[in-house]
Amino acid sequence: MVPVGALARLLVLLDWTLAIAWLWRAVATLRGVPTLPDLTGKDAANLPPLADCEGPHLSVIVPACNEAASIQATLRSLLASTGLRLQIIAVDDRSGDLTRQRMDEIAAEAGAGGVPHELRVLSVRALPAGWLGKPHAMALGAQQSSAPWLLFTDGDVLFHPQALALALREALAQKADHLALVPSLILRTTGERAMLAAMQALAQWTIRLWKVHDSGAKDFIGIGGFNLVRREVYSQVGGFESLKMEVLDDLRFGWKVKRAGFSQLVVLGPGLVRIRWIDGAFAVVRLVEKNGFAVYRYKVWLLLLACMGLAVQAFLPLVALAAGGWAWAASLVTYAGIGVAYAANRRVTQVSPWLVVFFAPATAIVAFAFLRSMVLTLARRGVDWRGTRYSLKELRRNVGRGW
Repeated sequence: MVPVGALARLLVLLDWTLAIAWLWRAVATLRGVPTLPDLTGKDAANLPPLADCEGPHLSVIVPACNEAASIQATLRSLLASTGLRLQIIAVDDRSGDLTRQRMDEIAAEAGAGGVPHELRVLSVRALPAGWLGKPHAMALGAQQSSAPWLLFTDGDVLFHPQALALALREALAQKADHLALVPSLILRTTGERAMLAAMQALAQWTIRLWKVHDSGAKDFIGIGGFNLVRREVYSQVGGFESLKMEVLDDLRFGWKVKRAGFSQLVVLGPGLVRIRWIDGAFAVVRLVEKNGFAVYRYKVWLLLLACMGLAVQAFLPLVALAAGGWAWAASLVTYAGIGVAYAANRRVTQVSPWLVVFFAPATAIVAFAFLRSMVLTLARRGVDWRGTRYSLKELRRNVGRGW
């Protein structure tokens, strides 16, 4: 039997290790996040003008599956864009609701209203073998596009009229090949804010947003609601044709761009791009269901290791608080470090750092969501996504290695 004193010393050692790690990460975040460009503070007069051309400056591809409730608001917000000309390609991906009808209604409005943008509506009736639905819809939209820049987004995103012009001109100013604008999440409850703050703090252990633009760093990004990329770069990395069976299509696309040596950039812009992504604190469990296991490339041991790490993050400081002594002091330092990270991330999340008091339960929910994703995928022998089941065997066969 291990002596109680030895266990106590181990607890103190582990908790101080965690505390020092969080302080180190908090300092890095305090230094790094302020360097991220904020489009809301940009003066359009100081950004490069867009090229004078006859066609559109930007093609926007909007895949949608059963998005009848939101697609019209998304398309109207795109059609209201100013400062550039758009080619909007809305792709109805085998919807079982009124998504296609809602798209056609907006297309008719655009045709009659004299807007400076083009809106085309495409439909996918049947999914070809060897494809996931969303990558196929985005590849189809890209094939029909003509502008020198492409923006891949979703059917439930709302755009400020100046968002696209500012983002495109910032990409030109920074000589970026791929730009990801961090959406502002529409949050309505304290639980939703607590989940967002915890997930952002945890995510920075793997992806440092301020390092994405550094060609010497491995950090990369891909955001489903706003992936802006040069057409020639899209083609050179293989487009979404190279990601036919990739559940994490947005993130993997960003990985391919960075790995190929092209310039990536993350920008902020509170209110410029908005989305209602978290509908209640426990909605994360459902959101992670299809892609949680994919994050770890369908490797059971890797996901279990990650969940153990999350459990340590959630519960070790609480155990130390109850233990008292030096462990108690280490726990306070740990939460101080996490709180500083929350404060530094406020430019990204727009969430109060005081919600650090909910870090433990929020982290536990994240761990449960990933574990549930793995269990369900293994039990079903596949992933259920928008009414279609994709075989785990096929997903594993086509998954790219490493990040």
